[in-house]
Amino acid sequence: MTKVAFLGLGVMGYPMAGYLAKAGHEVTVYNRTAAKAEKWVGEYGGATADTPARAASEAEVVFACVGNDDDLRQVVVGESGAFGAMASGTVFVDHTTASAEVARELYAAGAEKGIDFIDAPVSGGQAGAENGVLTVMCGGDQAVFDRVFPLIDCFSKSCLLMGPSGAGQLTKMVNQICIAGLVQGLSEGLHFAQKAGLDGKKVVDVISKGAAGSWQMENRGYTMLDDQFEFGFAVDWMRKDLGIVLDEANNNGASLPVTAVVDQFYKDVQKLGGGRWDTSSLIRRLRKLDS
Repeated sequence: MTKVAFLGLGVMGYPMAGYLAKAGHEVTVYNRTAAKAEKWVGEYGGATADTPARAASEAEVVFACVGNDDDLRQVVVGESGAFGAMASGTVFVDHTTASAEVARELYAAGAEKGIDFIDAPVSGGQAGAENGVLTVMCGGDQAVFDRVFPLIDCFSKSCLLMGPSGAGQLTKMVNQICIAGLVQGLSEGLHFAQKAGLDGKKVVDVISKGAAGSWQMENRGYTMLDDQFEFGFAVDWMRKDLGIVLDEANNNGASLPVTAVVDQFYKDVQKLGGGRWDTSSLIRRLRKLDS
């Protein structure tokens, strides 16, 4: 049993923390909305704390899954942040999708206090978190990764150390680049099929078994055809992630023309009122253009 803290009980963090508790670890949770933390304790046991520092004060490992760079800085080094209460030799594991810059910044800030830091963004969405089968991509030191791997393994199906601090976040950027282009291509293909008079579901049935097949096609193709977009990662969050990607590309010189265009397509979806629709809603934009 390990004493852990979990900061941030959103759609991802809530079940992730739950898997740590179900594995027998002693979990203290913090959430900005205290009622959510109380609900979690009612379901899984453990304890709540009213600040990140209090949650982290006795923890050997502190996990976080919050919204963005600023949210992360607030719970780590802000007023009543976790670093202010963590002891030397403890570890902070961040599952937020954030910038590589903030990962390196917090790695360095932790090192000054003897606190180890792992950036560990996840992929798999809400369903992956609820089913304990997330993919976790990590950046940091090998010995520290080896120490926290058994804990991350409680809610993941794959967890790899990708390189030094920031490498996990950079790998998540690659993930989002690939998803953006793939979902746009899938949207155009399904839109074309419907305009051509084909049975879209039969099209998905057959081409999903061939070279065009993908997770997105298998899991979102049919709902896209039914114009249903309440099943996954929200457009608002995807635009946040793509903004991080494009900023990093400006820094490292990578050319990302398709990603930049798809980011603007998601902006169009937001203008349609679809900020909380899932990312497969790109097809709704094409239908709107034809209306």
